[in-house]
Amino acid sequence: MMRPEEHLEVKPPRVGVLLTNLGTPDAPDPTSVKRYLKEFLSDKRVVEIPGLVWQPILRGVILNTRPKKSAHAYSLVWMEEGSPLAVYTARQSDKLQVRLGGGVMIDYAMRYGNPSIASKLEAMKAAGCERILLAPLYPQYSGATTATANDRAYAVLQDMRWQPAIRTLPAYHDDPAYIDALAAQITADIAKLDFTPDALVVSFHGMPERTLHLGDPYHCQCRKTARLLSEKMAKKTGCEIIVSFQSRFGRAKWLEPATDDTLEALPGKGMKKVAIVAPGFSVDCLETLEELAMQGRGQFMDAGGTDFAYLPCLNDGDAGMDMLETLVRRELGGWI
Repeated sequence: MMRPEEHLEVKPPRVGVLLTNLGTPDAPDPTSVKRYLKEFLSDKRVVEIPGLVWQPILRGVILNTRPKKSAHAYSLVWMEEGSPLAVYTARQSDKLQVRLGGGVMIDYAMRYGNPSIASKLEAMKAAGCERILLAPLYPQYSGATTATANDRAYAVLQDMRWQPAIRTLPAYHDDPAYIDALAAQITADIAKLDFTPDALVVSFHGMPERTLHLGDPYHCQCRKTARLLSEKMAKKTGCEIIVSFQSRFGRAKWLEPATDDTLEALPGKGMKKVAIVAPGFSVDCLETLEELAMQGRGQFMDAGGTDFAYLPCLNDGDAGMDMLETLVRRELGGWI
């Protein structure tokens, strides 16, 4: 049967997977950072303070002081191809595409900044993707991370006359594939060190403590990840695992213990050789490469430490890609 001339062209149906991550400035300069921070810190999921109170503070103080300092920090970790978070997320997307083959369209987007979730979803729909898996790359669920990424995708769908079918990747904080990948990579990285750590600090991104009391499962899921990882690695490394939370901001009480306080206290407790890892981050970024690997090292060594090592995130290494392929294939069950 001939297609009527007035009928819109319909692409062959495809399945899409959109990896989503937090976001990053377009460049390590104050203007780009200010634009990024304005979008990020204006998200009501991220800063749960009434706009009438928060926006004057954000626009009057924070956006006129913080961008310059943050831009310098970004410049310290910026890669030739761009921001580490964007570079590693793009590599994950490319490698997952190879693993899943041409039958599935793989791409990535950022909740804040570029490439945007809106642009990538629209491109997937234009390419014929009638079924799309949204895959927020956050092992532990939080309203300020997983939920806001999905929120943005849903907002885009509201403007589509012909919406694709949507699935979302759930938190995988206790998934055996995730724990196995972490344990394998951490064990291998520790074996490469020229010292034996007295402790392994497992640092998760912090959240205001009130989020826990409001029902956010993030804190509990971080603790479960650490417990499962400790059990998995108990016979492999022999070093004590210590959980902490980093990146405190503002005056509110945040989840404890704080990573900086923890690093400063360890040498006084006889733990002068330390390795640190951030399993809540799917890829390395400013918070891992500058805050932990650089600032953290300085805090620990200034407090009397003798040996310090930052262990990288899963990134696009074999262990991490095996895990990501396992999770995505599982969620695509019945679609491919």
